[in-house]
Amino acid sequence: MAKNTSKELRNKIIYSVYVRNHGKNGTFADVKEDLPRIKSLGTDIIWFLPIHPIGDLNKKGIGCPYSIQDYTKVNPDYGTLEDFQDLIDAIHGLDMKVMIDVVYNHTSHDAVYVKEHPEYYYQWNGKFGNKVADWSDIIDLNYENKELWKAQIDALRMWTRMGVDGFRCDVAPMVPMDFWKEARTAIQEINPQTIFLAETVHPHFIEYVRNKGYYMASDSETYEAFDICYDYDTHGLLLDYFKGAASLEYVLEKKRQQEYIYPENYVKLRFLENHDNPRIASLVPNEALLYQWTAFLYFEKGATLLYAGQEAKDCHVPSLFAIDPVDWSGLEESFVNFMQGLGRMKKDTIFAHGRYKIHKMPADQVIYASYVLGEEMVLGIFNMGLKTGEIDLTLPSGSGFDFTILNSNYSNIINGDEITIVNNRMKLSQKPVIFKLTTNNK
Repeated sequence: MAKNTSKELRNKIIYSVYVRNHGKNGTFADVKEDLPRIKSLGTDIIWFLPIHPIGDLNKKGIGCPYSIQDYTKVNPDYGTLEDFQDLIDAIHGLDMKVMIDVVYNHTSHDAVYVKEHPEYYYQWNGKFGNKVADWSDIIDLNYENKELWKAQIDALRMWTRMGVDGFRCDVAPMVPMDFWKEARTAIQEINPQTIFLAETVHPHFIEYVRNKGYYMASDSETYEAFDICYDYDTHGLLLDYFKGAASLEYVLEKKRQQEYIYPENYVKLRFLENHDNPRIASLVPNEALLYQWTAFLYFEKGATLLYAGQEAKDCHVPSLFAIDPVDWSGLEESFVNFMQGLGRMKKDTIFAHGRYKIHKMPADQVIYASYVLGEEMVLGIFNMGLKTGEIDLTLPSGSGFDFTILNSNYSNIINGDEITIVNNRMKLSQKPVIFKLTTNNK
């Protein structure tokens, strides 16, 4: 992993914005107007899906933002470069950071590079194309050409000097890690705090690309250059669980494995939805379960991703190929307040530096997890089966997480509700439960 990655990134909330579909006009000005509300959710970083001009040749629909024509300009439909600078300044003024999407594996068919530097591209039988996927609106770049490295890093330098604080790197494992390491070094000479977030990929896609004979880095390799990696090594299994095709315990076991297969300071991007996946409100229509899964999202070790509209319980994933605005009609005070409370909780130091464990439980459909830091412990109990009865909070001795909870009442960090513990047993709640105690109760 990048050795200078800060564990405090685990405290961060990243809010993903698709400018075209965020507001009534689809402009930078719309986003600027919405900044106070976004900030109120506890947002630390706003990540913009690609803001660059979209290619016209072979475009799909009105054009996908991931089919980029010029890495150094902004989409004129969103506004001008000056408008984006104004937006950056406004975000910084609210003590948030700016992250932009960089799509360095491929460009549009009519990108600036096609005319000026055709040697930058992968070619098959003398024609531009892509290596593995059927992405007809884009063509792949060829990183065997070191002049391409210089041009791509120069573009990152430009945005960094404008005030961009981080880069979300699309299908980052398809681009050589040596390039990303060189880019990281160059950019952190300008801003040592620049954040690099990798869209790592599903395990089956890594295997598929490698079987085709092409380069694809694993998550472990990607951590050599990046601060944060996607949680796609477990998210696909979570979707299987929601479809009834996998057990919750199987999903949790894969999450437990992350504690020993990744570097000690690893940071995962935790999400329930993103622009490539179904909205959580469509997968979990039960209101009580939506609250449970949202609370667990914030509780998990890693940075929390919110996709704009998630707070409004939008069920529809906006199209990448059309004007398809977020449905904000579902915004309601109770759910927003709930998320704001979780956002405040997430800033606690224990969520960055504490030892984390998802405990194995005899009770199916109940997630029981904890953090320990010094003399403090935070416990989270998430009743995903909406079960009744009691849960025994006793853990096996010698695990490093074993403790005795005094017969006492505790306060639920989320809502202030009283939690009564008797002989290490707690009544299961239909609401998520998170509370703090001191480990000197042993």
